Amino acid sequence: MPSVLIINGPNLNLLGTRQPEVYGKTTLADVEAMCTDAAAESGLEVAFCQSNHEGALIDAIHAAKGKHDAIILNAGAYTHTSVALMDAIASVELPVVEVHLSNIHARESFRHHSYIAPVAIGQICGFGPKGYLMALDAIAERLKKT
Repeated sequence: MPSVLIINGPNLNLLGTRQPEVYGKTTLADVEAMCTDAAAESGLEVAFCQSNHEGALIDAIHAAKGKHDAIILNAGAYTHTSVALMDAIASVELPVVEVHLSNIHARESFRHHSYIAPVAIGQICGFGPKGYLMALDAIAERLKKT
């Protein structure tokens, strides 16, 4: 069964309490439960990782090669700053879907640039937690074609 690693970056451990007017009231545990259910329906296995540390995220991406078939990444603020994450994604040669709860293109101008986008197969933003489910659907379709 194909496996997808869902990686969440800095501050996403605070979902449900951090700026609910921007990120909603759904917790990270809620997101993980939604993804587990949706993955099972799509014939996928999922694993989860969350860290506030850039190096730990890079290590998780590296460890995914040979273990997982794809990655869903919400890199949080590192999206806009981390060339190292971009290089890690390019190095493992796995399909990656970039996800954001909020519409980063409708927010502050510094959030409009993504270092992840050039090495991702797509970007989903602005749909709240449902963005993760959309990413799982996209990956399931992608993996069927390979």
